[in-house]
Parts: sequence; C-alpha cells; structure tokens
Amino acid sequence: MKNCKKGHSVWKRRLLWMVPVIVMALTCVTFLMYAETYYHADESAHAALRSDDTVTVTQTDYGWLFDGPSEDDALIFYPGAKVEETAYAPLLHRLAGQGMDVCLVRMPFRLAVFGINKADSVMKQHNYAHWYIGGHSLGGAMAASYAAHSKHLSGIYLLAAYPTKPFEQNTRTRIIYGSEDGVLSMERLKKANQYLPADSDISLIEGGNHAQFGNYGRQSGDGDALISAQEQQSKTAEWILQNR
Repeated sequence: MKNCKKGHSVWKRRLLWMVPVIVMALTCVTFLMYAETYYHADESAHAALRSDDTVTVTQTDYGWLFDGPSEDDALIFYPGAKVEETAYAPLLHRLAGQGMDVCLVRMPFRLAVFGINKADSVMKQHNYAHWYIGGHSLGGAMAASYAAHSKHLSGIYLLAAYPTKPFEQNTRTRIIYGSEDGVLSMERLKKANQYLPADSDISLIEGGNHAQFGNYGRQSGDGDALISAQEQQSKTAEWILQNR
C-alpha cells in the first residue's frame, strides 16, 4: 500500500512539472502557426527586386538595399506586421530611383516588435551623411520607438502609423495615411499628437487605403482604395522626398 502511495506521489510531481512545459510548448506552436500566416508579396513586388539602370537592388544580411543615385541620404524601412518585407519593393525602388537610398529590414517572424533595434546594425554597414527611419503600420510604430532614443536620425516617416511614446530628441516626424484606411485607429493617431515634436505634420492621401503602401493584396478590415497602389506609392515617394 505504501508503495502505491509513493508511486502516486511521484507521478503527481511529474505531472506538476510537465504541465508548464506542455503549456509552453503549445504556446510556441500556436505562435509559430500565427507567424507563418502572413501577407505575401505579389508579382509586381518581385519584379521591383530586380536592378535597373538607376537602382541596384542587393540582398543583404539585414534584408535588402535599394541603391540609387543618392550618396548622402538613406531611409531604413521597417515592414508592417505579418507582411513579407519584399512587398514594399515597388515603393522603395521608386524612392531610391528618385534620390533616397533605402535599407529594407527583414524582421524576425515578420513582426517588427522583435527587431526594434535592427537599425543599429544597418547604420554600421553603410556610410550616409543623413539617416532617416520609417515604416508601415506596426513597422512604423516600432521605427518611432527606435527613433525615440536615437541621436543619429534626420527624420522619421510613418506610413499609416504613429508613435506610442514621446521622443527624447526633437527629430522631425512625418505621418501619412490614406482616406480609406480601415485598419489604422484614428483615435490613437489623434492621441499620438502629444508625442510628436513641434515641427511634425500629418498628411492625407485622398483615396488611399492601408495596404497599398505595399504590394501584398487586400488586408483584412481595410477599406476599398479609390486610387491604384501605383498612384498611392507615387504620392508617398514624392511626399517623403519633399519633406527631407
């Protein structure tokens, strides 16, 4: 009888030890399944990864470099949550061709929250006189979080995004979003005004939506755009270059 009680006690201790391990394993599996369901870059995005006479596109250890005619200005770009980073190639290729090189960062699990400080390694690999940082949606919010404590940036560009805490430095910040955006929280965007430096501004693209800053198809919950992705990205590139 004593042996039975002893055996029962041993199994009870083993079960108590195994429960948190099982829960942790299930949590990891659930997260990996969540992370592997993401928005894929479309064919036009893949085409924009090819070099041309103006822009040389190179795959790097941090992601991709869009190297155009600029020798002085470069933008570090953080992609939106669960979006394949190459989906932003058409916009970034266009931007590099018009005068601002771009370092597109590939994020762990396609979530910029796990790579907020990746801009550090990017800046160590290149020599530009003026560094800018930006991103789309969650990528923009995380770019703003990085910029809040950085002293090496000349400006911040947030596409359908907003800062979530004050800036320690008075870094020029620009926000742009589409009038048909169904994903961006307008209430939180308005609340974020308190975190913006005095010379910041918020711009609107009439007819644009949330997803068309990239080329990955329709995003859940988004509004229907009234303009093409090409037009939205053209206006975005022009806006960035005019607000250096």
